[in-house]
Amino acid sequence: MGQRPNTQTATNPDARWLFPGRRAGQPMTPEAMAPRLRQLSFPTRPGRTAAIRQLVLQAPAPVIARILGYNDDHTTRPAEEAGGTWKRDAPGDHAR
Repeated sequence: MGQRPNTQTATNPDARWLFPGRRAGQPMTPEAMAPRLRQLSFPTRPGRTAAIRQLVLQAPAPVIARILGYNDDHTTRPAEEAGGTWKRDAPGDHAR
């Protein structure tokens, strides 16, 4: 563990990950971080929802869903709530 330069990010500003995982060179997984955040009383759902709302304003909801590994339905509702305009774009291949 002493050979991993990213285990103490406060003392290593050049570390690649803010939250290093157990595997060298990898960030902490969401599954490992969520219980720790809940234990500290951090509300994880509102932050995740806010992040998704911001993302669906920048790209179509199905694209964001696939990038995050979610079902399309998971991002459609936040897109509608955020007032996303991607629904008005014509579907299909627009390559010329």
